[in-house]
Amino acid sequence: MTVWQGEFGKINGRVVDMFTMENINGMQIKCINYGCIITKILVPDSNGMLENIVLGYTNLEEYIKDTSYFGAVIGRVAGRIAGAQFELDGITYTLPQNENQNHLHGGSSGFHNVIWDASVSENDGEATIEFTYKSPDGEEGYPGNVIMIVRYTLTNDNELLISYYGTSDKKTLLNVTNHTYFNLSGDLKNDVSEHILTIKSDKFLELNNDLLPTGEILDVKNTPFDFRKGRKVADGLQSSHSQNVLAGYGYDHPFVLSTNYQQEVRLVDQESGRVMVIETDEPSVILYTGNQLEGHYIVHGVPIIKHLGLCLETQGLPDSIHHSHFPSIVLEEGEKFNSKTKYSFSIMN
Repeated sequence: MTVWQGEFGKINGRVVDMFTMENINGMQIKCINYGCIITKILVPDSNGMLENIVLGYTNLEEYIKDTSYFGAVIGRVAGRIAGAQFELDGITYTLPQNENQNHLHGGSSGFHNVIWDASVSENDGEATIEFTYKSPDGEEGYPGNVIMIVRYTLTNDNELLISYYGTSDKKTLLNVTNHTYFNLSGDLKNDVSEHILTIKSDKFLELNNDLLPTGEILDVKNTPFDFRKGRKVADGLQSSHSQNVLAGYGYDHPFVLSTNYQQEVRLVDQESGRVMVIETDEPSVILYTGNQLEGHYIVHGVPIIKHLGLCLETQGLPDSIHHSHFPSIVLEEGEKFNSKTKYSFSIMN
Protein backbone atom coordinates (compact mmCIF):
# COMPACT_ATOMS: atom_id res chain seq x y z
CA MET A 1 0.00 0.00 0.00
CA THR A 2 1.38 3.39 -1.02
CA VAL A 3 0.23 6.96 -0.27
CA TRP A 4 1.41 10.19 -1.95
CA GLN A 5 0.68 13.74 -0.85
CA GLY A 6 1.21 16.95 -2.80
CA GLU A 7 -0.13 20.45 -3.26
CA PHE A 8 -3.29 20.74 -5.37
CA GLY A 9 -3.80 24.49 -5.05
CA LYS A 10 -4.34 27.32 -2.57
CA ILE A 11 -7.33 29.18 -1.15
CA ASN A 12 -6.53 32.53 0.47
CA GLY A 13 -2.96 31.39 0.96
CA ARG A 14 -3.91 28.09 2.56
CA VAL A 15 -2.65 24.98 0.81
CA VAL A 16 -5.10 22.35 -0.41
CA ASP A 17 -3.44 18.94 -0.64
CA MET A 18 -4.04 16.03 -2.98
CA PHE A 19 -3.74 12.52 -1.53
CA THR A 20 -3.28 9.41 -3.66
CA MET A 21 -3.72 5.92 -2.22
CA GLU A 22 -2.68 2.91 -4.31
CA ASN A 23 -3.08 -0.76 -3.35
CA ILE A 24 -1.23 -3.86 -4.53
CA ASN A 25 -3.67 -4.27 -7.46
CA GLY A 26 -2.95 -0.81 -8.83
CA MET A 27 -6.34 0.57 -7.76
CA GLN A 28 -6.03 4.26 -6.88
CA ILE A 29 -8.15 6.74 -4.98
CA LYS A 30 -7.32 10.44 -5.27
CA CYS A 31 -8.87 12.97 -2.90
CA ILE A 32 -8.28 16.49 -1.65
CA ASN A 33 -8.84 18.11 1.75
CA TYR A 34 -11.13 20.74 0.23
CA GLY A 35 -14.60 19.28 0.84
CA CYS A 36 -13.05 15.80 1.28
CA ILE A 37 -13.56 15.60 -2.48
CA ILE A 38 -12.82 12.31 -4.24
CA THR A 39 -11.33 13.48 -7.54
CA LYS A 40 -10.53 10.12 -9.16
CA ILE A 41 -10.96 6.39 -8.61
CA LEU A 42 -9.00 4.10 -10.91
CA VAL A 43 -10.11 0.47 -11.08
CA PRO A 44 -9.45 -2.29 -13.67
CA ASP A 45 -11.88 -3.45 -16.32
CA SER A 46 -12.25 -7.07 -17.44
CA ASN A 47 -9.02 -6.75 -19.44
CA GLY A 48 -7.09 -5.31 -16.51
CA MET A 49 -7.17 -1.77 -17.91
CA LEU A 50 -7.06 0.82 -15.11
CA GLU A 51 -9.40 3.73 -15.83
CA ASN A 52 -11.12 6.49 -13.90
CA ILE A 53 -14.75 5.83 -12.88
CA VAL A 54 -15.84 9.14 -11.27
CA LEU A 55 -16.61 12.68 -12.43
CA GLY A 56 -14.34 15.51 -11.40
CA TYR A 57 -11.93 18.26 -12.38
CA THR A 58 -8.18 18.62 -12.82
CA ASN A 59 -7.76 21.86 -10.85
CA LEU A 60 -8.95 23.48 -7.63
CA GLU A 61 -10.50 26.50 -9.30
CA GLU A 62 -13.10 24.33 -11.03
CA TYR A 63 -14.05 22.67 -7.76
CA ILE A 64 -14.49 26.05 -6.09
CA LYS A 65 -16.90 27.10 -8.87
CA ASP A 66 -18.63 23.71 -9.03
CA THR A 67 -22.37 23.53 -8.31
CA SER A 68 -22.74 19.76 -8.82
CA TYR A 69 -20.95 18.70 -5.61
CA PHE A 70 -18.62 16.35 -7.50
CA GLY A 71 -17.06 13.86 -5.09
CA ALA A 72 -17.69 15.92 -1.95
CA VAL A 73 -18.82 15.17 1.58
CA ILE A 74 -22.20 16.82 2.15
CA GLY A 75 -23.34 18.26 5.48
CA ARG A 76 -24.36 19.26 7.97
CA VAL A 77 -27.55 17.94 6.37
CA ALA A 78 -27.59 16.20 2.99
CA GLY A 79 -30.56 16.85 0.76
CA ARG A 80 -33.21 19.53 1.01
CA ILE A 81 -34.84 21.13 4.05
CA ALA A 82 -38.26 22.60 3.27
CA GLY A 83 -38.60 26.31 3.82
CA ALA A 84 -34.96 26.52 4.90
CA GLN A 85 -35.92 26.23 8.55
CA PHE A 86 -36.59 23.70 11.29
CA GLU A 87 -37.60 23.63 14.94
CA LEU A 88 -35.85 21.98 17.89
CA ASP A 89 -37.22 22.21 21.43
CA GLY A 90 -39.40 25.17 20.51
CA ILE A 91 -36.61 27.14 18.86
CA THR A 92 -36.85 27.88 15.13
CA TYR A 93 -33.57 27.83 13.22
CA THR A 94 -33.40 29.66 9.89
CA LEU A 95 -30.98 28.43 7.21
CA PRO A 96 -29.78 29.99 3.95
CA GLN A 97 -32.15 29.54 1.01
CA ASN A 98 -29.78 28.25 -1.64
CA GLU A 99 -32.32 26.45 -3.84
CA ASN A 100 -35.51 28.41 -4.42
CA GLN A 101 -37.06 28.87 -0.96
CA ASN A 102 -35.38 25.77 0.43
CA HIS A 103 -32.02 24.78 1.91
CA LEU A 104 -29.86 22.29 0.00
CA HIS A 105 -26.85 20.19 1.03
CA GLY A 106 -25.83 22.19 4.10
CA GLY A 107 -25.79 25.58 2.36
CA SER A 108 -23.19 27.32 0.25
CA SER A 109 -20.63 27.03 3.07
CA GLY A 110 -21.41 23.44 3.92
CA PHE A 111 -18.89 20.64 4.44
CA HIS A 112 -18.27 20.49 0.68
CA ASN A 113 -16.91 24.02 0.58
CA VAL A 114 -14.37 24.19 3.43
CA ILE A 115 -10.78 23.04 3.94
CA TRP A 116 -10.43 20.10 6.30
CA ASP A 117 -7.38 19.10 8.32
CA ALA A 118 -5.97 15.80 7.04
CA SER A 119 -3.61 13.06 8.18
CA VAL A 120 -2.40 9.78 6.65
CA SER A 121 -1.95 6.31 8.09
CA GLU A 122 -0.99 3.11 6.28
CA ASN A 123 0.07 -0.48 6.73
CA ASP A 124 0.51 -3.51 4.49
CA GLY A 125 -3.22 -4.15 4.15
CA GLU A 126 -4.80 -0.70 3.93
CA ALA A 127 -4.29 3.06 3.87
CA THR A 128 -6.48 5.77 5.42
CA ILE A 129 -6.87 9.49 4.92
CA GLU A 130 -8.53 11.06 7.98
CA PHE A 131 -10.20 14.46 7.55
CA THR A 132 -11.24 16.60 10.52
CA TYR A 133 -13.35 19.77 10.63
CA LYS A 134 -14.90 21.82 13.43
CA SER A 135 -18.13 23.44 12.25
CA PRO A 136 -18.78 26.38 14.61
CA ASP A 137 -22.06 27.04 16.37
CA GLY A 138 -24.35 28.92 13.97
CA GLU A 139 -22.50 27.98 10.79
CA GLU A 140 -25.08 28.11 7.98
CA GLY A 141 -27.71 28.58 10.71
CA TYR A 142 -27.22 25.23 12.47
CA PRO A 143 -26.86 25.08 16.27
CA GLY A 144 -23.88 23.55 18.07
CA ASN A 145 -20.15 23.29 17.63
CA VAL A 146 -19.87 20.08 15.60
CA ILE A 147 -16.62 18.15 15.34
CA MET A 148 -16.59 15.92 12.26
CA ILE A 149 -14.18 13.17 11.28
CA VAL A 150 -14.34 11.51 7.87
CA ARG A 151 -12.07 8.58 6.98
CA TYR A 152 -11.40 7.18 3.51
CA THR A 153 -9.78 3.74 3.68
CA LEU A 154 -8.51 1.76 0.68
CA THR A 155 -7.90 -1.97 1.14
CA ASN A 156 -6.00 -4.52 -0.90
CA ASP A 157 -9.36 -6.16 -1.63
CA ASN A 158 -10.30 -3.18 -3.85
CA GLU A 159 -12.63 -1.75 -1.22
CA LEU A 160 -13.22 1.89 -0.33
CA LEU A 161 -14.55 2.35 3.20
CA ILE A 162 -16.02 5.72 4.15
CA SER A 163 -16.56 6.30 7.87
CA TYR A 164 -18.19 9.37 9.42
CA TYR A 165 -18.02 10.42 13.07
CA GLY A 166 -19.57 13.51 14.66
CA THR A 167 -20.33 15.11 18.04
CA SER A 168 -22.03 18.35 19.01
CA ASP A 169 -22.18 20.45 22.17
CA LYS A 170 -25.82 21.36 21.40
CA LYS A 171 -28.81 19.49 20.08
CA THR A 172 -28.63 19.78 16.31
CA LEU A 173 -29.20 18.02 12.99
CA LEU A 174 -26.62 15.83 11.27
CA ASN A 175 -27.07 13.75 8.13
CA VAL A 176 -23.98 13.38 5.95
CA THR A 177 -23.18 11.59 2.72
CA ASN A 178 -20.68 11.46 -0.13
CA HIS A 179 -21.73 12.95 -3.47
CA THR A 180 -19.46 11.09 -5.89
CA TYR A 181 -20.79 10.61 -9.43
CA PHE A 182 -19.93 7.14 -10.75
CA ASN A 183 -19.50 5.99 -14.33
CA LEU A 184 -18.10 2.47 -14.65
CA SER A 185 -17.50 2.67 -18.42
CA GLY A 186 -13.99 3.96 -17.75
CA ASP A 187 -12.63 7.44 -18.48
CA LEU A 188 -16.21 8.55 -19.18
CA LYS A 189 -16.40 6.83 -22.57
CA ASN A 190 -20.18 6.42 -22.35
CA ASP A 191 -22.99 7.80 -20.25
CA VAL A 192 -24.58 5.64 -17.52
CA SER A 193 -27.85 4.83 -19.28
CA GLU A 194 -26.79 1.23 -20.04
CA HIS A 195 -25.51 0.57 -16.49
CA ILE A 196 -27.52 -2.12 -14.72
CA LEU A 197 -28.52 -1.17 -11.17
CA THR A 198 -29.86 -3.39 -8.40
CA ILE A 199 -31.21 -1.91 -5.15
CA LYS A 200 -32.67 -4.00 -2.34
CA SER A 201 -35.58 -1.68 -1.71
CA ASP A 202 -39.35 -2.19 -1.66
CA LYS A 203 -40.19 1.49 -1.10
CA PHE A 204 -39.20 4.91 -2.39
CA LEU A 205 -40.21 8.44 -1.39
CA GLU A 206 -42.64 10.45 -3.46
CA LEU A 207 -41.32 13.93 -4.30
CA ASN A 208 -43.08 17.23 -4.93
CA ASN A 209 -42.19 19.85 -7.53
CA ASP A 210 -39.33 21.13 -5.36
CA LEU A 211 -37.92 17.57 -5.18
CA LEU A 212 -38.82 17.46 -1.49
CA PRO A 213 -40.48 14.39 0.03
CA THR A 214 -44.26 14.70 0.28
CA GLY A 215 -44.23 12.27 3.20
CA GLU A 216 -45.73 9.47 1.13
CA ILE A 217 -43.72 6.24 0.95
CA LEU A 218 -44.57 4.41 -2.27
CA ASP A 219 -44.28 0.77 -3.31
CA VAL A 220 -41.77 0.12 -6.10
CA LYS A 221 -43.79 -2.78 -7.52
CA ASN A 222 -44.75 -2.41 -11.20
CA THR A 223 -42.89 0.90 -11.53
CA PRO A 224 -39.54 1.99 -13.01
CA PHE A 225 -38.43 2.32 -9.37
CA ASP A 226 -38.30 -1.44 -8.88
CA PHE A 227 -34.60 -2.27 -8.95
CA ARG A 228 -34.88 -5.43 -6.85
CA LYS A 229 -34.01 -7.74 -9.73
CA GLY A 230 -31.78 -5.27 -11.55
CA ARG A 231 -32.68 -2.98 -14.45
CA LYS A 232 -31.04 -0.53 -16.82
CA VAL A 233 -30.80 3.07 -15.69
CA ALA A 234 -32.26 3.96 -19.12
CA ASP A 235 -35.63 2.59 -18.01
CA GLY A 236 -36.14 5.64 -15.82
CA LEU A 237 -34.63 8.12 -18.26
CA GLN A 238 -37.16 7.06 -20.89
CA SER A 239 -40.08 6.61 -18.51
CA SER A 240 -43.34 8.57 -18.57
CA HIS A 241 -43.92 7.85 -14.88
CA SER A 242 -44.84 11.16 -13.25
CA GLN A 243 -42.03 10.88 -10.68
CA ASN A 244 -39.39 10.31 -13.37
CA VAL A 245 -40.70 13.25 -15.38
CA LEU A 246 -40.76 15.42 -12.24
CA ALA A 247 -37.08 14.71 -11.60
CA GLY A 248 -36.10 15.87 -15.09
CA TYR A 249 -36.52 12.50 -16.84
CA GLY A 250 -34.56 10.27 -14.53
CA TYR A 251 -34.15 9.69 -10.83
CA ASP A 252 -33.46 11.99 -7.89
CA HIS A 253 -35.18 9.79 -5.34
CA PRO A 254 -34.60 8.28 -1.90
CA PHE A 255 -34.95 4.49 -1.74
CA VAL A 256 -35.67 2.92 1.63
CA LEU A 257 -33.23 0.04 2.01
CA SER A 258 -34.68 -3.35 2.97
CA THR A 259 -31.40 -4.57 4.47
CA ASN A 260 -27.96 -3.41 5.56
CA TYR A 261 -24.50 -4.85 4.92
CA GLN A 262 -25.96 -7.41 2.51
CA GLN A 263 -24.87 -6.07 -0.88
CA GLU A 264 -27.88 -3.80 -0.96
CA VAL A 265 -26.74 -1.82 -4.03
CA ARG A 266 -25.02 -3.27 -7.11
CA LEU A 267 -24.00 -1.34 -10.22
CA VAL A 268 -22.71 -3.09 -13.36
CA ASP A 269 -21.33 -1.90 -16.68
CA GLN A 270 -21.41 -4.92 -18.96
CA GLU A 271 -19.17 -3.46 -21.64
CA SER A 272 -16.23 -2.84 -19.29
CA GLY A 273 -17.13 -5.70 -16.96
CA ARG A 274 -16.81 -3.46 -13.90
CA VAL A 275 -18.98 -4.10 -10.85
CA MET A 276 -19.49 -1.87 -7.81
CA VAL A 277 -21.28 -3.12 -4.69
CA ILE A 278 -22.36 -0.77 -1.88
CA GLU A 279 -23.07 -1.81 1.69
CA THR A 280 -24.08 0.64 4.41
CA ASP A 281 -25.66 1.07 7.83
CA GLU A 282 -27.76 4.00 6.58
CA PRO A 283 -31.54 3.62 6.10
CA SER A 284 -31.64 4.88 2.52
CA VAL A 285 -29.79 5.57 -0.69
CA ILE A 286 -30.52 8.53 -2.96
CA LEU A 287 -30.28 7.67 -6.64
CA TYR A 288 -29.51 10.75 -8.73
CA THR A 289 -28.91 10.16 -12.43
CA GLY A 290 -27.32 13.50 -13.34
CA ASN A 291 -30.47 14.90 -14.91
CA GLN A 292 -29.21 18.47 -14.49
CA LEU A 293 -25.66 17.86 -15.73
CA GLU A 294 -25.43 20.22 -18.66
CA GLY A 295 -23.51 23.31 -19.68
CA HIS A 296 -20.25 24.27 -21.33
CA TYR A 297 -17.67 22.74 -19.05
CA ILE A 298 -15.28 19.81 -19.05
CA VAL A 299 -14.88 16.96 -16.54
CA HIS A 300 -11.62 15.01 -16.83
CA GLY A 301 -11.30 16.03 -20.47
CA VAL A 302 -14.88 15.14 -21.45
CA PRO A 303 -17.67 17.69 -22.21
CA ILE A 304 -20.44 17.42 -19.65
CA ILE A 305 -23.74 15.88 -20.74
CA LYS A 306 -26.83 14.71 -18.92
CA HIS A 307 -26.47 11.29 -17.30
CA LEU A 308 -22.69 11.24 -17.62
CA GLY A 309 -22.59 9.96 -14.04
CA LEU A 310 -24.91 8.85 -11.27
CA CYS A 311 -24.83 9.31 -7.51
CA LEU A 312 -25.72 6.68 -4.93
CA GLU A 313 -25.85 8.72 -1.72
CA THR A 314 -26.19 6.61 1.43
CA GLN A 315 -27.79 8.70 4.16
CA GLY A 316 -30.81 9.36 6.35
CA LEU A 317 -34.04 10.33 4.61
CA PRO A 318 -34.13 13.91 3.30
CA ASP A 319 -36.17 16.55 5.18
CA SER A 320 -36.86 14.04 7.93
CA ILE A 321 -37.09 16.88 10.48
CA HIS A 322 -40.46 17.72 8.90
CA HIS A 323 -41.73 14.12 8.74
CA SER A 324 -42.10 12.44 12.13
CA HIS A 325 -42.49 8.98 10.58
CA PHE A 326 -39.03 9.18 8.96
CA PRO A 327 -35.97 8.04 10.97
CA SER A 328 -34.67 10.96 13.01
CA ILE A 329 -31.50 12.89 12.10
CA VAL A 330 -31.48 14.80 15.39
CA LEU A 331 -28.13 14.58 17.18
CA GLU A 332 -28.37 15.12 20.92
CA GLU A 333 -25.77 17.09 22.87
CA GLY A 334 -22.78 14.81 23.49
CA GLU A 335 -24.24 11.97 21.40
CA LYS A 336 -21.87 10.24 18.97
CA PHE A 337 -22.84 10.13 15.30
CA ASN A 338 -21.45 7.13 13.40
CA SER A 339 -22.05 6.01 9.83
CA LYS A 340 -20.18 3.68 7.50
CA THR A 341 -20.45 2.79 3.82
CA LYS A 342 -18.32 0.30 1.88
CA TYR A 343 -17.77 0.34 -1.88
CA SER A 344 -16.38 -2.91 -3.33
CA PHE A 345 -15.03 -3.05 -6.89
CA SER A 346 -14.69 -6.23 -8.94
CA ILE A 347 -15.17 -7.75 -12.39
CA MET A 348 -18.18 -9.67 -13.73
CA ASN A 349 -17.86 -13.45 -13.53
